[in-house]
Amino acid sequence: MKRVFKRKILPLAVVTTLALTTLTVSSTASATWGGGKKNKTGVKNMIMIVADGAGQPYYTAYRYMKDDPSTEDLEPTIFDDYFVGMQTVYSHDHEENIPDSAATATAMASGIKTYNNAIGVDEEGNPVKTVLEQAKEDGLATGLVATSRINHATPAAYVAKNEHRGNYDEIANDFYDNMINGQHAVDVILGGGEQYFKREDRDLTAEFVKDGFGYVTTRSQLLQDQSNQILGLFGKDLSKAIDRHEEEPSLLEMTKESIERLSKSDDGFYLMIESSQIDWAGHDNDIVAAMSEMEEYATMFEYVIDWAKQDGETLVVATADHSTGGLSIGSGGPYLFDGNIIEKFKHTPDYMASLIADGASVEDTLKANIDFEISPEEIQAVKDAGSDRKAIDNAIEAIANERVRSGWTTSGHTGEEVPVFAFGPQSERFRGMIDNTLHADITFDILAKNSKGKKRKWDWKRWWE
Repeated sequence: MKRVFKRKILPLAVVTTLALTTLTVSSTASATWGGGKKNKTGVKNMIMIVADGAGQPYYTAYRYMKDDPSTEDLEPTIFDDYFVGMQTVYSHDHEENIPDSAATATAMASGIKTYNNAIGVDEEGNPVKTVLEQAKEDGLATGLVATSRINHATPAAYVAKNEHRGNYDEIANDFYDNMINGQHAVDVILGGGEQYFKREDRDLTAEFVKDGFGYVTTRSQLLQDQSNQILGLFGKDLSKAIDRHEEEPSLLEMTKESIERLSKSDDGFYLMIESSQIDWAGHDNDIVAAMSEMEEYATMFEYVIDWAKQDGETLVVATADHSTGGLSIGSGGPYLFDGNIIEKFKHTPDYMASLIADGASVEDTLKANIDFEISPEEIQAVKDAGSDRKAIDNAIEAIANERVRSGWTTSGHTGEEVPVFAFGPQSERFRGMIDNTLHADITFDILAKNSKGKKRKWDWKRWWE
Protein backbone atom coordinates (compact mmCIF):
# COMPACT_ATOMS: atom_id res chain seq x y z
CA MET A 1 0.00 0.00 0.00
CA LYS A 2 1.38 3.37 -0.99
CA ARG A 3 1.23 5.95 1.75
CA VAL A 4 1.23 9.65 0.95
CA PHE A 5 1.78 12.21 3.69
CA LYS A 6 1.70 15.98 3.58
CA ARG A 7 2.77 18.29 6.33
CA LYS A 8 0.29 20.96 7.33
CA ILE A 9 1.81 24.40 6.78
CA LEU A 10 0.42 27.05 9.11
CA PRO A 11 0.10 30.69 8.11
CA LEU A 12 3.01 32.84 9.24
CA ALA A 13 0.85 34.85 11.63
CA VAL A 14 -0.33 31.68 13.36
CA VAL A 15 3.20 30.30 13.60
CA THR A 16 4.44 33.57 15.10
CA THR A 17 1.61 33.64 17.64
CA LEU A 18 2.22 30.01 18.64
CA ALA A 19 5.95 30.61 18.97
CA LEU A 20 5.45 33.61 21.25
CA THR A 21 2.89 31.71 23.33
CA THR A 22 5.25 28.73 23.57
CA LEU A 23 8.11 30.86 24.85
CA THR A 24 6.00 32.23 27.67
CA VAL A 25 4.44 28.94 28.74
CA SER A 26 7.61 26.86 28.44
CA SER A 27 9.65 29.26 30.53
CA THR A 28 7.04 29.06 33.25
CA ALA A 29 6.85 25.28 32.99
CA SER A 30 10.59 24.92 33.39
CA ALA A 31 10.42 26.61 36.79
CA THR A 32 7.57 24.72 38.46
CA TRP A 33 5.20 21.84 37.74
CA GLY A 34 1.62 21.27 38.83
CA GLY A 35 -0.13 21.47 42.14
CA GLY A 36 -0.36 17.78 42.87
CA LYS A 37 -3.33 15.47 43.29
CA LYS A 38 -4.18 12.16 44.90
CA ASN A 39 -4.26 9.37 42.32
CA LYS A 40 -7.05 6.81 42.35
CA THR A 41 -4.82 4.03 41.00
CA GLY A 42 -1.95 4.45 43.43
CA VAL A 43 0.29 5.28 40.45
CA LYS A 44 1.81 8.75 40.40
CA ASN A 45 4.83 8.04 38.20
CA MET A 46 5.39 5.60 35.34
CA ILE A 47 8.74 4.41 34.06
CA MET A 48 8.77 2.33 30.88
CA ILE A 49 12.07 0.58 30.08
CA VAL A 50 12.69 -0.84 26.61
CA ALA A 51 15.73 -3.10 26.31
CA ASP A 52 15.86 -2.98 22.53
CA GLY A 53 16.52 -6.41 21.01
CA ALA A 54 16.80 -8.21 24.35
CA GLY A 55 14.84 -11.43 23.95
CA GLN A 56 15.00 -14.19 26.54
CA PRO A 57 18.39 -15.63 25.45
CA TYR A 58 20.06 -12.33 26.35
CA TYR A 59 18.92 -12.69 29.96
CA THR A 60 20.18 -16.29 30.04
CA ALA A 61 23.54 -15.29 28.58
CA TYR A 62 23.76 -12.50 31.16
CA ARG A 63 23.08 -15.03 33.92
CA TYR A 64 25.94 -17.22 32.66
CA MET A 65 28.24 -14.21 32.46
CA LYS A 66 27.49 -13.22 36.07
CA ASP A 67 27.75 -16.79 37.37
CA ASP A 68 30.12 -17.55 40.20
CA PRO A 69 32.10 -20.54 38.86
CA SER A 70 32.96 -21.64 42.40
CA THR A 71 29.33 -22.64 43.04
CA GLU A 72 27.26 -25.39 41.45
CA ASP A 73 24.21 -23.23 40.82
CA LEU A 74 23.69 -20.30 38.49
CA GLU A 75 23.11 -17.28 40.70
CA PRO A 76 19.96 -15.12 40.42
CA THR A 77 20.14 -11.80 38.59
CA ILE A 78 18.48 -8.47 39.37
CA PHE A 79 15.72 -9.25 36.86
CA ASP A 80 14.44 -12.52 38.35
CA ASP A 81 12.18 -11.21 41.11
CA TYR A 82 10.32 -8.90 38.74
CA PHE A 83 9.57 -11.30 35.89
CA VAL A 84 5.79 -11.33 35.30
CA GLY A 85 5.28 -12.83 31.86
CA MET A 86 5.86 -12.66 28.12
CA GLN A 87 4.56 -10.50 25.31
CA THR A 88 3.94 -10.94 21.60
CA VAL A 89 5.77 -8.57 19.28
CA TYR A 90 4.28 -9.01 15.80
CA SER A 91 3.41 -5.98 13.69
CA HIS A 92 0.63 -5.38 11.15
CA ASP A 93 2.93 -5.18 8.17
CA HIS A 94 1.55 -6.34 4.81
CA GLU A 95 4.85 -7.89 3.70
CA GLU A 96 6.74 -8.88 6.87
CA ASN A 97 5.50 -10.71 9.96
CA ILE A 98 8.62 -10.11 12.06
CA PRO A 99 8.62 -6.58 13.49
CA ASP A 100 11.01 -3.68 13.52
CA SER A 101 11.48 -1.23 16.38
CA ALA A 102 9.29 1.46 14.83
CA ALA A 103 6.19 -0.73 14.62
CA THR A 104 6.67 -2.25 18.06
CA ALA A 105 7.39 1.08 19.75
CA THR A 106 4.31 2.58 18.13
CA ALA A 107 2.28 -0.37 19.44
CA MET A 108 3.63 -0.03 22.98
CA ALA A 109 3.29 3.76 22.96
CA SER A 110 -0.18 4.01 21.43
CA GLY A 111 -1.87 0.60 21.62
CA ILE A 112 -2.14 0.55 17.81
CA LYS A 113 -0.50 -2.08 15.62
CA THR A 114 1.08 -0.71 12.45
CA TYR A 115 3.50 -1.48 9.62
CA ASN A 116 7.28 -1.77 9.94
CA ASN A 117 9.06 1.61 9.73
CA ALA A 118 5.98 3.56 10.92
CA ILE A 119 6.59 6.18 13.60
CA GLY A 120 3.47 7.13 15.53
CA VAL A 121 1.03 6.45 12.69
CA ASP A 122 -1.41 3.63 12.02
CA GLU A 123 -1.61 1.35 8.97
CA GLU A 124 -3.39 4.06 6.97
CA GLY A 125 -0.92 6.74 7.97
CA ASN A 126 -3.14 8.50 10.52
CA PRO A 127 -1.29 9.89 13.57
CA VAL A 128 -2.00 8.01 16.80
CA LYS A 129 -1.97 9.39 20.29
CA THR A 130 0.72 8.10 22.63
CA VAL A 131 0.81 7.54 26.36
CA LEU A 132 3.51 10.18 26.69
CA GLU A 133 1.31 12.73 24.95
CA GLN A 134 -1.63 11.80 27.16
CA ALA A 135 0.53 12.06 30.26
CA LYS A 136 1.63 15.53 29.22
CA GLU A 137 -1.97 16.53 28.50
CA ASP A 138 -2.89 15.38 32.00
CA GLY A 139 -0.21 17.59 33.55
CA LEU A 140 2.57 15.04 34.14
CA ALA A 141 6.19 15.82 33.41
CA THR A 142 7.67 13.66 30.63
CA GLY A 143 11.03 12.32 29.54
CA LEU A 144 12.78 10.24 26.90
CA VAL A 145 16.22 8.67 27.36
CA ALA A 146 18.20 6.52 24.89
CA THR A 147 21.77 5.43 24.20
CA SER A 148 21.12 5.70 20.46
CA ARG A 149 20.26 8.95 18.70
CA ILE A 150 17.17 10.19 20.51
CA ASN A 151 15.21 10.42 17.24
CA HIS A 152 15.79 6.72 16.58
CA ALA A 153 12.75 4.47 16.18
CA THR A 154 11.87 3.60 19.77
CA PRO A 155 12.02 7.03 21.46
CA ALA A 156 10.70 8.71 18.31
CA ALA A 157 7.49 6.68 18.35
CA TYR A 158 6.48 8.25 21.66
CA VAL A 159 6.50 11.83 20.36
CA ALA A 160 6.83 11.98 16.56
CA LYS A 161 4.54 11.16 13.61
CA ASN A 162 6.18 10.03 10.39
CA GLU A 163 5.64 7.49 7.64
CA HIS A 164 9.24 6.26 7.86
CA ARG A 165 11.70 5.95 10.71
CA GLY A 166 14.56 7.04 8.45
CA ASN A 167 13.29 10.62 8.11
CA TYR A 168 15.52 11.73 10.95
CA ASP A 169 15.37 15.48 10.31
CA GLU A 170 11.57 15.54 10.25
CA ILE A 171 11.39 13.36 13.34
CA ALA A 172 13.82 15.67 15.18
CA ASN A 173 11.57 18.60 14.26
CA ASP A 174 8.64 16.84 15.92
CA PHE A 175 10.53 16.72 19.22
CA TYR A 176 10.31 20.52 19.23
CA ASP A 177 7.10 21.11 17.27
CA ASN A 178 4.86 18.68 19.16
CA MET A 179 3.11 21.04 21.56
CA ILE A 180 0.48 19.98 24.10
CA ASN A 181 -1.49 22.65 25.94
CA GLY A 182 1.10 25.18 24.82
CA GLN A 183 4.03 23.19 26.18
CA HIS A 184 6.64 20.95 24.59
CA ALA A 185 5.51 17.34 24.74
CA VAL A 186 8.81 16.19 26.29
CA ASP A 187 10.53 17.93 29.21
CA VAL A 188 13.70 15.82 29.44
CA ILE A 189 15.38 14.61 26.24
CA LEU A 190 18.69 12.73 26.60
CA GLY A 191 20.52 10.67 23.96
CA GLY A 192 22.51 11.04 20.78
CA GLY A 193 21.61 12.65 17.48
CA GLU A 194 23.11 16.13 17.70
CA GLN A 195 23.57 16.27 13.91
CA TYR A 196 19.79 16.07 13.40
CA PHE A 197 18.94 18.79 15.90
CA LYS A 198 21.68 21.22 14.90
CA ARG A 199 21.44 21.58 11.11
CA GLU A 200 22.09 24.23 8.49
CA ASP A 201 18.38 24.56 7.72
CA ARG A 202 17.25 24.60 11.35
CA ASP A 203 18.94 24.74 14.75
CA LEU A 204 16.53 23.02 17.12
CA THR A 205 19.02 23.28 19.96
CA ALA A 206 18.83 27.08 19.82
CA GLU A 207 15.03 26.95 19.71
CA PHE A 208 14.90 24.73 22.79
CA VAL A 209 17.31 27.04 24.65
CA LYS A 210 15.19 30.05 23.71
CA ASP A 211 12.22 28.26 25.28
CA GLY A 212 14.01 27.79 28.59
CA PHE A 213 15.58 24.35 28.18
CA GLY A 214 19.09 23.60 29.33
CA TYR A 215 21.27 22.25 26.52
CA VAL A 216 24.24 19.95 27.21
CA THR A 217 26.55 17.87 25.03
CA THR A 218 28.93 16.27 27.57
CA ARG A 219 28.67 14.19 30.73
CA SER A 220 30.14 16.93 32.92
CA GLN A 221 27.69 19.51 31.54
CA LEU A 222 24.79 17.14 32.23
CA LEU A 223 25.84 16.54 35.83
CA GLN A 224 26.26 20.28 36.46
CA ASP A 225 23.11 21.54 34.72
CA GLN A 226 20.27 22.65 37.00
CA SER A 227 17.48 23.11 34.44
CA ASN A 228 14.18 21.33 35.01
CA GLN A 229 13.72 20.94 31.26
CA ILE A 230 16.78 19.77 29.36
CA LEU A 231 17.99 18.68 25.95
CA GLY A 232 21.12 16.53 26.09
CA LEU A 233 22.68 15.37 22.82
CA PHE A 234 25.88 13.38 23.22
CA GLY A 235 27.30 13.05 19.72
CA LYS A 236 25.75 11.00 16.92
CA ASP A 237 25.08 7.86 18.96
CA LEU A 238 26.62 7.07 22.30
CA SER A 239 29.44 4.53 22.25
CA LYS A 240 28.87 1.00 23.50
CA ALA A 241 28.88 0.94 27.29
CA ILE A 242 32.24 -0.82 27.56
CA ASP A 243 33.80 1.64 25.07
CA ARG A 244 32.33 4.90 26.34
CA HIS A 245 34.78 7.72 27.03
CA GLU A 246 34.68 9.89 30.14
CA GLU A 247 32.60 12.69 28.60
CA GLU A 248 29.81 10.36 27.49
CA PRO A 249 27.23 9.77 30.23
CA SER A 250 26.22 6.27 31.22
CA LEU A 251 22.62 5.10 30.94
CA LEU A 252 22.48 5.12 34.73
CA GLU A 253 23.61 8.75 34.89
CA MET A 254 21.07 9.84 32.27
CA THR A 255 18.38 7.96 34.17
CA LYS A 256 19.31 9.55 37.49
CA GLU A 257 19.39 13.04 35.98
CA SER A 258 16.01 12.46 34.35
CA ILE A 259 14.30 11.20 37.49
CA GLU A 260 15.83 13.97 39.57
CA ARG A 261 14.22 16.56 37.31
CA LEU A 262 10.93 14.85 36.55
CA SER A 263 10.22 13.91 40.18
CA LYS A 264 9.94 17.62 41.00
CA SER A 265 6.52 17.49 39.35
CA ASP A 266 3.80 17.29 42.00
CA ASP A 267 1.51 15.66 39.44
CA GLY A 268 3.95 12.85 38.62
CA PHE A 269 5.87 11.91 35.51
CA TYR A 270 6.07 9.50 32.58
CA LEU A 271 9.59 8.42 31.56
CA MET A 272 10.61 6.06 28.76
CA ILE A 273 14.17 4.75 28.98
CA GLU A 274 15.69 2.75 26.14
CA SER A 275 18.78 0.60 26.45
CA SER A 276 19.21 0.99 22.71
CA GLN A 277 22.31 -0.86 21.68
CA ILE A 278 21.61 -4.39 22.87
CA ASP A 279 19.85 -4.55 19.52
CA TRP A 280 22.83 -3.19 17.61
CA ALA A 281 25.12 -5.77 19.20
CA GLY A 282 22.66 -8.48 18.17
CA HIS A 283 22.64 -7.24 14.59
CA ASP A 284 26.42 -7.49 14.68
CA ASN A 285 26.37 -10.95 16.31
CA ASP A 286 28.68 -9.52 18.96
CA ILE A 287 28.34 -11.34 22.29
CA VAL A 288 30.82 -9.00 24.02
CA ALA A 289 28.93 -5.83 23.07
CA ALA A 290 25.59 -7.49 23.80
CA MET A 291 26.56 -8.40 27.35
CA SER A 292 28.25 -5.05 27.90
CA GLU A 293 24.91 -3.43 27.07
CA MET A 294 23.01 -5.93 29.24
CA GLU A 295 25.27 -5.05 32.16
CA GLU A 296 24.53 -1.35 31.72
CA TYR A 297 20.81 -2.10 31.42
CA ALA A 298 20.90 -4.23 34.59
CA THR A 299 22.64 -1.45 36.55
CA MET A 300 20.05 1.09 35.44
CA PHE A 301 17.18 -1.35 36.12
CA GLU A 302 18.37 -1.97 39.68
CA TYR A 303 18.55 1.78 40.34
CA VAL A 304 15.05 2.37 38.97
CA ILE A 305 13.59 -0.46 41.05
CA ASP A 306 15.28 0.82 44.22
CA TRP A 307 14.03 4.34 43.53
CA ALA A 308 10.50 3.06 42.93
CA LYS A 309 10.57 1.07 46.18
CA GLN A 310 11.47 4.18 48.13
CA ASP A 311 8.90 6.28 46.30
CA GLY A 312 5.97 3.88 46.69
CA GLU A 313 3.87 5.44 43.92
CA THR A 314 5.87 4.46 40.84
CA LEU A 315 4.99 1.76 38.32
CA VAL A 316 8.02 0.29 36.54
CA VAL A 317 7.66 -1.91 33.46
CA ALA A 318 10.58 -3.32 31.47
CA THR A 319 10.48 -5.33 28.27
CA ALA A 320 11.93 -5.59 24.77
CA ASP A 321 10.46 -4.53 21.46
CA HIS A 322 11.68 -7.78 19.84
CA SER A 323 14.74 -10.02 19.95
CA THR A 324 17.72 -9.66 17.63
CA GLY A 325 20.28 -11.99 16.11
CA GLY A 326 18.83 -15.35 17.08
CA LEU A 327 21.27 -15.71 19.97
CA SER A 328 21.71 -19.28 21.22
CA ILE A 329 23.24 -20.36 24.51
CA GLY A 330 25.64 -22.95 23.17
CA SER A 331 26.92 -23.61 19.67
CA GLY A 332 28.91 -26.06 17.61
CA GLY A 333 29.58 -29.13 19.71
CA PRO A 334 29.99 -29.65 23.48
CA TYR A 335 27.18 -28.62 25.81
CA LEU A 336 29.11 -25.60 27.04
CA PHE A 337 28.58 -21.84 27.30
CA ASP A 338 31.47 -19.99 28.95
CA GLY A 339 29.94 -16.69 29.98
CA ASN A 340 32.91 -15.78 32.15
CA ILE A 341 35.05 -15.36 29.03
CA ILE A 342 32.96 -12.31 28.06
CA GLU A 343 34.15 -10.24 31.00
CA LYS A 344 37.75 -10.80 29.96
CA PHE A 345 37.21 -8.35 27.08
CA LYS A 346 38.05 -4.76 28.02
CA HIS A 347 36.52 -3.34 24.85
CA THR A 348 34.22 -4.50 22.07
CA PRO A 349 35.48 -6.06 18.83
CA ASP A 350 34.24 -2.89 17.07
CA TYR A 351 36.56 -0.78 19.19
CA MET A 352 39.58 -3.01 18.54
CA ALA A 353 38.77 -3.25 14.83
CA SER A 354 38.80 0.52 14.50
CA LEU A 355 42.25 0.71 16.08
CA ILE A 356 43.65 -2.02 13.84
CA ALA A 357 42.07 -0.55 10.70
CA ASP A 358 43.78 2.74 11.56
CA GLY A 359 47.17 1.02 11.66
CA ALA A 360 47.58 -0.37 15.16
CA SER A 361 49.35 -3.70 15.63
CA VAL A 362 46.99 -6.68 15.63
CA GLU A 363 48.91 -8.55 18.31
CA ASP A 364 49.37 -5.53 20.56
CA THR A 365 45.72 -4.47 20.26
CA LEU A 366 44.33 -7.92 21.03
CA LYS A 367 46.67 -8.50 23.96
CA ALA A 368 45.95 -5.06 25.43
CA ASN A 369 42.18 -5.52 25.29
CA ILE A 370 41.62 -9.24 25.99
CA ASP A 371 42.57 -10.84 29.31
CA PHE A 372 43.23 -14.38 28.10
CA GLU A 373 45.95 -15.85 25.92
CA ILE A 374 45.20 -15.37 22.23
CA SER A 375 46.29 -18.30 20.07
CA PRO A 376 48.55 -17.79 17.02
CA GLU A 377 45.66 -19.01 14.84
CA GLU A 378 43.31 -16.38 16.26
CA ILE A 379 45.89 -13.65 15.72
CA GLN A 380 46.45 -14.80 12.15
CA ALA A 381 42.72 -14.82 11.42
CA VAL A 382 42.53 -11.15 12.37
CA LYS A 383 45.61 -10.35 10.28
CA ASP A 384 44.05 -12.15 7.32
CA ALA A 385 41.16 -9.70 7.47
CA GLY A 386 43.50 -7.05 6.11
CA SER A 387 42.64 -3.39 6.65
CA ASP A 388 38.88 -3.62 6.21
CA ARG A 389 37.31 -2.55 9.49
CA LYS A 390 34.22 -4.75 9.14
CA ALA A 391 36.25 -7.83 8.23
CA ILE A 392 38.53 -7.23 11.23
CA ASP A 393 35.49 -6.79 13.47
CA ASN A 394 34.01 -10.08 12.24
CA ALA A 395 37.28 -11.89 12.89
CA ILE A 396 37.47 -10.65 16.49
CA GLU A 397 33.80 -11.43 17.06
CA ALA A 398 34.51 -14.95 15.84
CA ILE A 399 37.15 -15.31 18.57
CA ALA A 400 34.61 -14.29 21.20
CA ASN A 401 31.79 -16.44 19.85
CA GLU A 402 33.99 -19.54 19.54
CA ARG A 403 35.46 -19.13 23.01
CA VAL A 404 32.09 -18.45 24.64
CA ARG A 405 30.21 -20.87 22.34
CA SER A 406 27.52 -18.33 21.53
CA GLY A 407 25.55 -18.98 18.36
CA TRP A 408 23.60 -16.68 16.06
CA THR A 409 21.04 -17.44 13.37
CA THR A 410 20.60 -14.03 11.73
CA SER A 411 21.85 -10.47 11.54
CA GLY A 412 18.25 -9.28 11.75
CA HIS A 413 15.33 -9.46 14.16
CA THR A 414 13.53 -12.59 15.32
CA GLY A 415 9.83 -12.92 16.07
CA GLU A 416 9.57 -14.84 19.35
CA GLU A 417 7.82 -13.51 22.44
CA VAL A 418 9.94 -11.45 24.82
CA PRO A 419 9.96 -11.23 28.63
CA VAL A 420 8.12 -8.60 30.68
CA PHE A 421 9.20 -7.35 34.11
CA ALA A 422 7.12 -5.13 36.38
CA PHE A 423 7.09 -3.61 39.85
CA GLY A 424 4.88 -1.23 41.78
CA PRO A 425 1.19 -0.38 41.97
CA GLN A 426 -0.83 -1.90 39.09
CA SER A 427 2.10 -4.13 38.10
CA GLU A 428 -0.07 -7.24 38.44
CA ARG A 429 -1.93 -6.16 35.30
CA PHE A 430 1.06 -7.13 33.18
CA ARG A 431 1.15 -10.77 34.29
CA GLY A 432 0.90 -13.72 31.92
CA MET A 433 1.01 -13.75 28.13
CA ILE A 434 0.14 -10.30 26.82
CA ASP A 435 0.30 -8.42 23.55
CA ASN A 436 2.65 -5.44 23.29
CA THR A 437 -0.32 -3.09 22.77
CA LEU A 438 -1.42 -3.80 26.34
CA HIS A 439 1.34 -1.52 27.65
CA ALA A 440 -0.44 1.47 26.19
CA ASP A 441 -3.92 0.19 27.06
CA ILE A 442 -3.05 -0.16 30.74
CA THR A 443 -1.20 3.15 30.85
CA PHE A 444 -4.07 5.02 29.18
CA ASP A 445 -6.45 3.42 31.68
CA ILE A 446 -4.31 4.47 34.65
CA LEU A 447 -4.12 8.03 33.34
CA ALA A 448 -7.86 8.12 32.71
CA LYS A 449 -8.69 6.93 36.23
CA ASN A 450 -6.22 9.36 37.75
CA SER A 451 -7.78 12.22 35.79
CA LYS A 452 -11.18 11.33 37.28
CA GLY A 453 -12.82 10.68 33.93
CA LYS A 454 -11.90 14.03 32.43
CA LYS A 455 -12.84 14.10 28.75
CA ARG A 456 -9.83 14.07 26.46
CA LYS A 457 -9.65 15.47 22.94
CA TRP A 458 -7.16 14.14 20.37
CA ASP A 459 -6.83 16.61 17.54
CA TRP A 460 -4.91 14.40 15.09
CA LYS A 461 -5.74 16.72 12.18
CA ARG A 462 -3.18 19.18 13.54
CA TRP A 463 -0.50 16.82 12.20
CA TRP A 464 -1.52 16.26 8.61
CA GLU A 465 -3.62 17.68 5.82
